[in-house]
Amino acid sequence: MSTFWSVWVSVIVLGTVFGCAWLLWATRKSQTTDTETDKTMGHSFDGIEEYDNPLPKWWFYLFLGTCIFALGYLALYPGLGNYKGLLGWTSTNQWEAEVQVAEDKYGEIYAQFGKTPIPELAQNEDAMKIGQRLFANNCSVCHGTAARGQVGFPNLTDKDWLWGGSPDQILHTIAMGRNGTMTPKGVMPNMSNEQVDQVVNYVLSFSGREQDADAAKAGAAVFAQACTACHGADAKGMQAMGAPNLTDNIWLYGSTYEWIKETVVNGRQNQMPAQQGRLTDDQIQILAAYVYSLSN
Repeated sequence: MSTFWSVWVSVIVLGTVFGCAWLLWATRKSQTTDTETDKTMGHSFDGIEEYDNPLPKWWFYLFLGTCIFALGYLALYPGLGNYKGLLGWTSTNQWEAEVQVAEDKYGEIYAQFGKTPIPELAQNEDAMKIGQRLFANNCSVCHGTAARGQVGFPNLTDKDWLWGGSPDQILHTIAMGRNGTMTPKGVMPNMSNEQVDQVVNYVLSFSGREQDADAAKAGAAVFAQACTACHGADAKGMQAMGAPNLTDNIWLYGSTYEWIKETVVNGRQNQMPAQQGRLTDDQIQILAAYVYSLSN
């Protein structure tokens, strides 16, 4: 932060600590005796009156001790603007130290699992316990704790894969990430509203849910022009491009007429972030084996 804000924060923090200490000291009664008086503060509530007596000694010294502790803490740790503290502590170096301790403790175990082929690793109960925790920490926010996905995030427990479900393909997806793009109206940007209706009905016809049979028939030609480049002439998708199979009634963004129309008209953008650099190669190997085990 800038010098101005550093000084501003320091003044507020120290002013608060010294202000509390001064207020405590200035308003104290004599702490050398336990003499009590019958003098009151002049107000009462519900028949209860507050007497003008000193704080109990233990209470007074406890308050004073908190002020002294605060000053000691601020001297040792960062809390005064840009001042780094005598110990040089930061959340970053503490995290790095904890990571190093974990690597020293578990690195050999990870290395052993990292050399094991994914299908074999998926049968190892200890490895899958680690994989489940890696998944919970890094993947569940999108795919859910049970890996069944949600709108826009695929279910990892079935056999339907956008980019392929082989061990190598799963490993590549986790390590390098994926970018999926469905362009608005496919490769036919001048598609009319009528043609949109036709192609949506055509897609729905694969599962016998079209709203207009005549529109569905006309939609075959629109689909051939606008969609087959990615989804294929048989609409079964193309894993090399991450294009989904439209004939299996498994949907990433919803399967109603309205949902599919929105997809056709506006397109979709989806990204699977790369874990390489965030996780070690051995951790990625274990995580890939866990994901593989969910559908095998």
